[in-house]
Amino acid sequence: MDLANVRNMGISAHIDSGKTTLSERILFYAGRIHRIQEVKGGGDGATMDYMDLERERGITITSAATSVKWGECAINLIDTPGHVDFTVEVERSLRVLDGAILVLCAVGGVQSQSMTVDRQMKRYKVPRLAFINKMDRTGANFSRVVKQLKEKLGCDAIPLQIPIGKEEKLEGVIDLIAMQAIYCDGENGETVRRENIPEALLAEAAEARHVMLEALAMYSDSLMEKLLSEMPVTEDEIHAVVKQAVQSLSATPVLCGSAYKNKGVQPLLDAVVRYLPSPLERKIIAKKWDKPDEAFDLEPDSKKPLVAMAFKIVDDPYGQLTFMRLYQGTITKGEAYINQRTSQKQRFSRIVKMHADKREEIDSAEAGDIVAAMGVDAASGDTYATDHKYCTLENMFVPEPVIKMAITPINRDGLDRLSKALQRFSREDPTFRVATDEETGETLIAGMGELHLDIYVERIKREFKVEVEVGAPKVSYREAPTRATDYEYKHKKQTGGSGQFAHIVGALEPLPDDSPETFIFENAVIGGRVPKEYIPSVEKGFRASLSKGPIAGFPIVGVKASLTDGSYHDVDSSDMAFQICARAGFREAFLATKPVLLEPIMKMEVEVPADFQGPVTGELNKRRGLIISTETVGKTSTIIAEVPLAETFGYSTDLRSMTQGQGIFTMEFSKYRPTPANIQREIVEEKRKADLAAAK
Repeated sequence: MDLANVRNMGISAHIDSGKTTLSERILFYAGRIHRIQEVKGGGDGATMDYMDLERERGITITSAATSVKWGECAINLIDTPGHVDFTVEVERSLRVLDGAILVLCAVGGVQSQSMTVDRQMKRYKVPRLAFINKMDRTGANFSRVVKQLKEKLGCDAIPLQIPIGKEEKLEGVIDLIAMQAIYCDGENGETVRRENIPEALLAEAAEARHVMLEALAMYSDSLMEKLLSEMPVTEDEIHAVVKQAVQSLSATPVLCGSAYKNKGVQPLLDAVVRYLPSPLERKIIAKKWDKPDEAFDLEPDSKKPLVAMAFKIVDDPYGQLTFMRLYQGTITKGEAYINQRTSQKQRFSRIVKMHADKREEIDSAEAGDIVAAMGVDAASGDTYATDHKYCTLENMFVPEPVIKMAITPINRDGLDRLSKALQRFSREDPTFRVATDEETGETLIAGMGELHLDIYVERIKREFKVEVEVGAPKVSYREAPTRATDYEYKHKKQTGGSGQFAHIVGALEPLPDDSPETFIFENAVIGGRVPKEYIPSVEKGFRASLSKGPIAGFPIVGVKASLTDGSYHDVDSSDMAFQICARAGFREAFLATKPVLLEPIMKMEVEVPADFQGPVTGELNKRRGLIISTETVGKTSTIIAEVPLAETFGYSTDLRSMTQGQGIFTMEFSKYRPTPANIQREIVEEKRKADLAAAK
């Protein structure tokens, strides 16, 4: 396989921008499927949404991988979810991809989840193309979305096409590089026809081409010279400049069309092949296993030692499937490779190429490929290599869960199956956490939002046949200090035999709001008043106190603890004595910092028909929401607000009933903010009652 002809790319976007519809068209035009299925509206549901739940709800829950041929090129394609609840699916897909298509709705434009996806693409330095979809919808506005790309995402958006007509009059697109009109004919738009640009659009196309060339001239001196001296510019020159600008992450070319109406998809595939990098053009850096500060480049060379990353784990009836991206070397069926995290040698019994939920067995795969291995015991983010202690790859970012709920099986005989399900899901999804409440003994599941946990509860019922009861969602509050305080604490237990003695002096103070750290320990002891060997014990004791605060038992954040003085006993002081002293001293001092409860605040984007804007805004205010902005485009209003997570439960039902089923909303975690005093009192009282009930 010629690596120059391989593209590993993903499709990412806000909910309902048409990602899965677009991937369905790509599969059809590339000959992977022979009949187009729609996401909604009967039929079997889209190919890439292969789970029953995805087909019933018309949403994508897990990222699905497939591979297609387009001309000479092999494209490994991953379709990702749009809901922020499944953000880790996007996160891990982008971690291993070489390029991406950012899909935008021609009516909605740049929405909240588009911004999240944009941040993720920038985090992993993924070159991308933008595709403005749904140009056939009422209210579609190409130039407004291009403007939003520049203003909201801060990217140099350069349109390479403009639409021919819009809304129900959308006929095709104009290619500004070749200066041709592109129409997609046939029942499913499979025949691409290139014609001269319609007379009425010639002036607009010439103006748009001039704007495109001026924007591209910023990335090429020779193009700039030709423009200034009014010399003709060849198509090949333009393609070369676009490719260089995309791959240096400087520019985002913009294409348009309507996946649902089968317009503009083939030119998008041509652009993917032409501009997005092959594995040979991507620079991947690995860190030496024994010297993490030293890095080296991986080469997509099949002869070199293997380096592969396990980026996604899926359990299915035939065993664990581990999705892998190969960065260097070759992987062969039946061979054993070393997990760099555990140093264990593991045999890869079977290697498969995935097509949604179908698989095709292969004997080997080479650098640049995305495959799945069977029967490998791995965790998401593990690096595999041929040699022991060879290298590690930078791991992916995993956001912290913001919501938790208790889960119990209705019948006792379902306990085993439930624990199996929870174990499997927490291994597959790093944002799904399982814990046991020490006081009540309840099993708690935590995740990114109500929908996230709903889906897992539904999967437990269907896939593991366990009927479960779910407690009301609980919010992950935090406790934080509001003022600095000094502390001095002495731990003394000297009653015959070896005793315990430790004495610490210092200060606790709040960290600034923008601090990335949740806790900082500072050692400011002078002159050996506390021996060096006991300093880590004090820090350990402080850190042990952070898991449960004194207000309502929530984790403590935003505190800096400094140790300035103390004393010790030659015989009775020990590591344990200083740990106990630090724990008790911290608990006592923290109360003096006048701590408050912090609650998670969600950034919510609500899209409703303009007629319902008033009632919806009123409802958000009732839920302690802070309206950030409202924008009305055509007949649709978009309201952006910050709402406490505790007030968002059941919002989807209320929104549907308020807007006759037409309102949709998305939300993602924004920040923690102090809880109002009256709400804090209610939370503390509830906690006290729960503790009393548990004690009985």
